[in-house]
Amino acid sequence: MIEIGVLGAGTMGSGIAQVAAQAGHVVHLVDVNESAVQNAKRNLEAVLSKLVEKGKISADEHTAIIGRINYSSDILSFQNCGLIIEAIIEKIEVKHKVFEQLEGVVSEECILASNTSSLSIASIGSVLEKSDRIIGIHFFNPAPLMPLVEIIPSVQTSNQTLETAKSLIASWKKTVCICKDTPGFIVNRVARPFYGEALRIYEEGIADFATIDWAMTSIGGFKMGPFTLMDYIGNDVNYAVTESVFSAFYYDPRFKPSFTQKRHSEAGFYGRKSGRGYYNYAEGVELPKATEDNVIGQEIFERIIVMLINEAFDALFLNVASREDIDLAMMKGVNYPKGLLQWADELGLDWVLSKLENLFEEYGEDRYRPNPLLKRKVKALKHA
Repeated sequence: MIEIGVLGAGTMGSGIAQVAAQAGHVVHLVDVNESAVQNAKRNLEAVLSKLVEKGKISADEHTAIIGRINYSSDILSFQNCGLIIEAIIEKIEVKHKVFEQLEGVVSEECILASNTSSLSIASIGSVLEKSDRIIGIHFFNPAPLMPLVEIIPSVQTSNQTLETAKSLIASWKKTVCICKDTPGFIVNRVARPFYGEALRIYEEGIADFATIDWAMTSIGGFKMGPFTLMDYIGNDVNYAVTESVFSAFYYDPRFKPSFTQKRHSEAGFYGRKSGRGYYNYAEGVELPKATEDNVIGQEIFERIIVMLINEAFDALFLNVASREDIDLAMMKGVNYPKGLLQWADELGLDWVLSKLENLFEEYGEDRYRPNPLLKRKVKALKHA
């Protein structure tokens, strides 16, 4: 069984290390920051102890898993690894420097992977002499609990690298979806309207945060409303991904960020982690009540769901991933109650198209333009 390297001892890196160690691999968790390494060690041991308490693993398994994880601040610890997954800051210049260093340490057979959520895998791999070893392996937070892993081959990635990575991650009991190296991959691309359109609805004064969240959970069946979810993710993180996707798509208006989210991020209203986001989480502060108006709620749900469906069709139209993987990714990566393309069939493609055409006519903005594949499918149904 190959040894696994994880670079970056933050929440995501520690989670990936835990997954690999629980799957039986010797793992080397490395971070240049020694205090981050020590924090990761303490946190991982605490997490594994809780799993024993809950009966999820035995005491013997706990000891074995702990014994398989090595902690270090030296990248030379990676020299015997067959796969290294980088989980550091989302800055391309930092990743370039790190991947150049990694290639000087590992064997020619070692796969070098990035856990980036939105940066180009091709760009990350451009600094490598043996660039066919680069691949994106994108886990979702928390890595031990979230079943989805997006695997992203770049234009340089060899078929052998892809097949090895795919079978390895599947052996870790993860749901694997293969997607093209495009901004946001599947989930972070397709999910943008869940946040963006909710923010737009708020900015137009149609409803407040609590009412929009209520509409999407009570009527739409989502586990969390968009504002609760953004507060959970962190407005700084969510806004940064939105900006990254927007610029990477050459400023396509479909991905335009919101001033409301920008101002919350600038104010330090990051959400739960800062105690204040769209909601105030301070002790003793009561969360606002939604206006449970079914007419307004249905309007909110319909507007957001057709925008999500349109984005899923765009991903399918441009061969970002297969229909099956797009639907699977949204259910397993962000816990949507249904796959969006399946949902579109249930609602009726002609109904979805009509809603989008009405929005496009009303606003005259490209963000509402219906996808060509959706239009073709509706046309085909009418002539069937």
